[in-house]
Amino acid sequence: MAWAPSLCPAQPGPCLTFPLYPATGAQQSATVANPVPGANPDLLPHFLVEPEDVYIVKNKPVLLVCKAVPATQIFFKCNGEWVRQVDHVIERSTDGSSGLPTMEVRINVSRQQVEKVFGLEEYWCQCVAWSSSGTTKSQKAYIRIAYLRKNFEQEPLAKEVSLEQGIVLPCRPPEGIPPAEVEWLRNEDLVDPSLDPNVYITREHSLVVRQARLADTANYTCVAKNIVARRRSASAAVIVYVNGGWSTWTEWSVCSASCGRGWQKRSRSCTNPAPLNGGAFCEGQNVQKTACATLCPVDGSWSPWSKWSACGLDCTHWRSRECSDPAPRNGGEECQGADLDTRNCTTDLCVHTASGPEDVALYVGLIAVAVCLVLLLLVLILVYCRKKEGLDSDVADSSILTSGFQPVSIKPSKADNPHLLTIQPDLSTTTTTYQGSLCPRQDGPSPKFQLTNGHLLSPLGGGRHTLHHSSPTSEAEEFVSRLSTQNYFRSLPRGTSNMTYGTFNFLGGRLMIPNTGISLLIPPDAIPRGKIYEIYLTLHKPEDVRLPLAGCQTLLSPIVSCGPPGVLLTRPVILAMDHCGEPSPDSWSLRLKKQSCEGSWEDVLHLGEEAPSHLYYCQLEASACYVFTEQLGRFALVGEALSVAAAKRLKLLLFAPVACTSLEYNIRVYCLHDTHDALKEVVQLEKQLGGQLIQEPRVLHFKDSYHNLRLSIHDVPSSLWQSKLLVSYQEIPFYHIWNGTQQYLHCTFTLERVSPSTSDLACKLWVWQVEGDGQSFNINFNITKDTRFAELLALESEGGVPALVGPSAFKIPFLIRQKIISSLDPPCNRGADWRTLAQKLHLDSHLSFFASKPSPTAMILNLWEARHFPNGNLSQLAAAVAGLGQPDAGLFTVSEAEC
Repeated sequence: MAWAPSLCPAQPGPCLTFPLYPATGAQQSATVANPVPGANPDLLPHFLVEPEDVYIVKNKPVLLVCKAVPATQIFFKCNGEWVRQVDHVIERSTDGSSGLPTMEVRINVSRQQVEKVFGLEEYWCQCVAWSSSGTTKSQKAYIRIAYLRKNFEQEPLAKEVSLEQGIVLPCRPPEGIPPAEVEWLRNEDLVDPSLDPNVYITREHSLVVRQARLADTANYTCVAKNIVARRRSASAAVIVYVNGGWSTWTEWSVCSASCGRGWQKRSRSCTNPAPLNGGAFCEGQNVQKTACATLCPVDGSWSPWSKWSACGLDCTHWRSRECSDPAPRNGGEECQGADLDTRNCTTDLCVHTASGPEDVALYVGLIAVAVCLVLLLLVLILVYCRKKEGLDSDVADSSILTSGFQPVSIKPSKADNPHLLTIQPDLSTTTTTYQGSLCPRQDGPSPKFQLTNGHLLSPLGGGRHTLHHSSPTSEAEEFVSRLSTQNYFRSLPRGTSNMTYGTFNFLGGRLMIPNTGISLLIPPDAIPRGKIYEIYLTLHKPEDVRLPLAGCQTLLSPIVSCGPPGVLLTRPVILAMDHCGEPSPDSWSLRLKKQSCEGSWEDVLHLGEEAPSHLYYCQLEASACYVFTEQLGRFALVGEALSVAAAKRLKLLLFAPVACTSLEYNIRVYCLHDTHDALKEVVQLEKQLGGQLIQEPRVLHFKDSYHNLRLSIHDVPSSLWQSKLLVSYQEIPFYHIWNGTQQYLHCTFTLERVSPSTSDLACKLWVWQVEGDGQSFNINFNITKDTRFAELLALESEGGVPALVGPSAFKIPFLIRQKIISSLDPPCNRGADWRTLAQKLHLDSHLSFFASKPSPTAMILNLWEARHFPNGNLSQLAAAVAGLGQPDAGLFTVSEAEC
């Protein structure tokens, strides 16, 4: 039998205990009174406040209140069981008008209490009040867990309707408690039927437009909301189209022939009304023609010149002609030219004498012409000098990008050669200035970089061309500080651990940020011959770059910049970076985002819908993606979950102090994206904190189910250790993990040693997502001398230098690469061409992309280089090429030593 409250009156007398019996039949929700036989029924308790139905939102407990008069005791009963007395909050008072005792009781109901009976029956509570005259039960209050499903049962669909036709957009909201309210958005503006009588919403939540208007052309979204969440349906594009109608005919045009038989026309246009939004065009002809005839015009022509007249006293004679051969008629043109011609003549009877004033005028004119020519020459010289000064001012100092570099060093491959060959590039021969678009911001002038065409490095068989710094710390910091003065680069990180840079020419090369999985492959001939570019590669922290995420989108990769943007590339470069998504076309919609010059982010590629001629292309693998791009910039891979099955990989790491000098011992559990860059950041942080890895890292698949991540510690030996955790588990909210922009997400478990001599720790630590995946760690080690897990992270560190230039950046020797390309690029009837190579390398899903490039084989080899450097097995590639059946395939079979 359940616990039963007792009613003990204040005056002397026996203490009455009311027994509890199992409830039979259906409970009444209304107030029920049970008077004591012979007692005054007017003194039965009656409720001033009764518990009401409530909803639990997320994990917040709800409060139930009950108040009765007269009442000596009030207790709550939930699902037939009495609530413990200690869980009641009681306030006693006296009614001012009647003097009767008044009591108010409150209890809290948590989500866990409701979940215990979930699916069996509804959770309810009621309160029972006692007085000397009997008991009274309040109405039942039902406590329900509020929720709202993610997917709509029916979403609106796109429609095309003609003008004044009716529109019905159905919408059935997701299942939820309490039921969701529905509202409609037109182009993100709320649709209010009270303001527009042409629109109303049915009881089934469908949006009805009585007569379609042009203004009703928009994107419509159904929005469902309750106290828990707000859901949006997919937008439905409604297009209201208008069929075209003919205008009236124009007047007949003039006859097309100015002489003889021709034609004239008139026209009409399909503008009454004009077709809109895909409406039908007008039927029939828009031009009519008819025949016409006009008299031909006759142009006038000169008659022959008359004979010269006799020489006059002024030493001239003349001749004449007439416009009469034929004369102009029917609108013909008059004769062109003069009808009278005069010229000087010389005879014995005529002597020419020049007058003084005429000579003076001639000389003055000549002098004026000479002065004008001199002034014009001076103006041209001044303009040329000004242009030359402006041109010189456009050439910026390239030391902004070159201050961190030293001359190229080439180390011979033979071990017995102790000498180092150092090449000092001649950068004074010729210079060219790159003045392309570098995405300037609005607060400053456009930056320009001077690129130097010095000596190109000769490809040596075993050489390694590396760019190194004689003073890495000072020069790298100087490079970044000078770089940050340029407007475009103000958002670059001030440190140098997440940035690398190098100088490259047509031979290509590679940039890598160590221990991050991020690299940039610059294939041969990607940079035009005769050009030298200074290129950088940067890893950004998510909190330093504002990446807007809409709806259910989540960041799956690091945010990476390569630049400078705007440089001319003749071949795609390949940007490699990790991602933490579980790729599945049914679960994810993956998009590559790129930041524009104005700072906004744009979707430049929707994975799975790539066009062969697209500027961007992506090879997505289980844990990495390889982006082909001919435009440098800032990139990030973003995913949007299409179903609850969509999952992100989280890497779980357990760290603890290397040395414990106090009784307290902290275990930090990190929940990171399963990418190398996230791991690197935490390892660097723990080195600063003096932490060590105490368990092998594990992977947890975190689903888009809106459930939080929980962490708990168990089986701690109480005789040696004591947990200072006051609750049964810790939680990391779902959205903190899912948006992917928060770093160093972790929980700390603090244990306290009973004695300073205690050094052995054995316990279990659980990490799990509610209704999802979980991991369990069995911790058993000595906190003072056990370091067996410390080397796990050190094994994952990458070697090599951040920048490699020329042949040393590639596994495939340059000459053999050229032979493979020239042999496999031409189509082969027997199929022994680049297509078969792609199939052997499991790249046949990208054939259309490879075929769109001038050299498909070069694209395949570039991707192989990006995927397999520096540990790729060149013999396997050689075997794949040799197995194609080419006549000269033996040329491609090379060993690692020969490379």
